[in-house]
Amino acid sequence: MAGGDLRAAVERLSAPESAPSAGSAAAIAAAVAAGVVAKVAERGGDAAAAVQARTLAERLTVLATRDAEVLTLALAALERAAESADGGATTASADFALGRTLEQAAVVPLRIAEAAADVATLAAELAAGGRVELAEDAVTAAMLAAGASRAAAHLVGINLAAQPGSRLTERALAAAAAAAVSAEGAR
Repeated sequence: MAGGDLRAAVERLSAPESAPSAGSAAAIAAAVAAGVVAKVAERGGDAAAAVQARTLAERLTVLATRDAEVLTLALAALERAAESADGGATTASADFALGRTLEQAAVVPLRIAEAAADVATLAAELAAGGRVELAEDAVTAAMLAAGASRAAAHLVGINLAAQPGSRLTERALAAAAAAAVSAEGAR
């Protein structure tokens, strides 16, 4: 593992001037889990699962960056909306734009939750059908991915655009529940 790369990522996540980073952290955790799954798959001779795990790791890495971007945009939009409300005037188009920005800030963690659930499922399949000496790595990867999925689902649920019972919230919770079942089944 490249310690410098990990150290740099942790420093970016913890920088006080950066946007809140819980979604990015969940995506990174799931990407790391996917990397472990890729290793397990390769060592177990499952090339297709290794490719799938690497693809998930790449998707999650992109989502980590995208989460920070959309969250920064959403926070700026909320600040502008508060300033407009203080001035007493908002327009329908400004309200619509704010809603779209907030929805995008919920969609990215939803995608993180779903991709992390896919990692947990793949890890559980490898734990069940792979080589015994690699099973614990697969189980641990499933647990990491399930935790990341749950964290991302939580972020969807607290987003202003995703009210309890909304399709975004329900999808995120379903992904987290599926990840939890996969992780528990891997044990």
